[in-house]
Amino acid sequence: MKLDSVILAVEDQLGEAVSTRILKSFDIGIDAVIHEGGNEYLRKKAPELNRSANGMYVFLLTDSDTPQNCPPKLICSWIKGSLNPKFLFRVAVMEVESWIMADREGFAKFLSIPFNRIPGNTDTIPDPKEFLVALARRSKKRRFREEIIPAPGSRNIVGYGYNTRLREFVREHWNLQNAAAVSPSLKRTLDRLTYIKEIESDK
Repeated sequence: MKLDSVILAVEDQLGEAVSTRILKSFDIGIDAVIHEGGNEYLRKKAPELNRSANGMYVFLLTDSDTPQNCPPKLICSWIKGSLNPKFLFRVAVMEVESWIMADREGFAKFLSIPFNRIPGNTDTIPDPKEFLVALARRSKKRRFREEIIPAPGSRNIVGYGYNTRLREFVREHWNLQNAAAVSPSLKRTLDRLTYIKEIESDK
């Protein structure tokens, strides 16, 4: 079966937006989406998804969250066995925010901040979500400061419009190729999809 569509499994709506944008760039459709219970739910669901990836491809995206969770180690700990070739298990290092910010020029322009505020390798940012909120504090756009930054006294780590604004950027502005040049883990994901597509076209 060709890689024309997938079942998509993600932690949340932001992961869904990022995955959808990536898959769309390869003309890959999405037949169903699983995004109910965050990282823990995905971890429990992964072995079942691995077994079921026979009739069609399954694309799973999760965050590594900590340096100790390097992608191969994380995948082994979740699957505990052989990885099905049609189970596209991808890990964003450290979080999907790393991939989003990796389009440094585009994201800096979107957020209205200096370009050099974003590191040259976003996979090395220890806490991307916290780092992104800190960037938003420097934004010249008041609405971004109000929506992305948590309100004073709030226990939330992000503002009420955090996911809405980031999904907007991913849908309308995110340059995948620029981002892949900055985020090695994103580049590995794009390379994997490119490889599968090329192999299929040779058959």
